[in-house]
Amino acid sequence: MLIRDAVDSDAAAIAAIYNDAVVNTTAIWNEVTVTADNRAAWMADRRRMGYPVLVAVDDREQSVIGYASFGDWRAFDGYRQTVEHSVYVRHDRRGGGIGRALLLALVDRARGIGKHVMVAAIEAGNRSSIALHEKLGFQRTGLMPQVGMKFGRWLDLAFLQLILDDRPTPGA
Repeated sequence: MLIRDAVDSDAAAIAAIYNDAVVNTTAIWNEVTVTADNRAAWMADRRRMGYPVLVAVDDREQSVIGYASFGDWRAFDGYRQTVEHSVYVRHDRRGGGIGRALLLALVDRARGIGKHVMVAAIEAGNRSSIALHEKLGFQRTGLMPQVGMKFGRWLDLAFLQLILDDRPTPGA
């Protein structure tokens, strides 16, 4: 497996992974699928903001088997050192270490651009994602019951965070 920066020609594969998560999981709390053009515009927005979109590519198939990115956690200036990330793996490749590799690459990228905290917002029933984050050093910081809904039920949102550096003050 190779992890690299996404290019525009990856947009269709990213859309397919995203759409599978929309239709079949509670990992994404949207109910509307997207097009490759939508994902290409999303990637362009991330690049414009200086944020990565990474893909995991199967060495044999040369196909995209996962993707990951991060962006601003909140739009206010005081949060500019904090990012929230997303990691999605193609349905037939989950559980094989792809998500872990993508998340580790994102953590490196966030540190590389001087971010201080990475936030994970995970549907509280997604035990495998929460366990992965905890194995990589993320700490549970909160739970918001019934803040979302999908598939006719309420969803709880778990927050985890990883402090990326040991700066004693923001300007240090």
